[in-house]
Amino acid sequence: MSDSGSSVERLALALADERDALIGGDADSLLRATREKLAALHALETDIDPGLAGRIAELAELNRANGALLARRRREVNWALRHLGRTESAPAYDASGGVEQALNTRQLAVA
Repeated sequence: MSDSGSSVERLALALADERDALIGGDADSLLRATREKLAALHALETDIDPGLAGRIAELAELNRANGALLARRRREVNWALRHLGRTESAPAYDASGGVEQALNTRQLAVA
């Protein structure tokens, strides 16, 4: 197998691991898979075999699907945070140039 062929398979494995981590909600595995994916992509940038274009197109589609899954997970987390009285931190600068975060709290129970 050529160097670019092994990089493509390395990318395929990283994308599969990334998907498994997203589905399983495993942040540590997601970080490892993302690092491996980026390393495989970097290797492909330097030496790519034009004959692998079809396989790379398949992997690009897997990457888009993982991105959609990640976006869905992010929406779920943001929804849960909102219902717990927290908000996603949005970059907003105050008059002094510092970052201002408004904390909206919500009582979940009264004792």
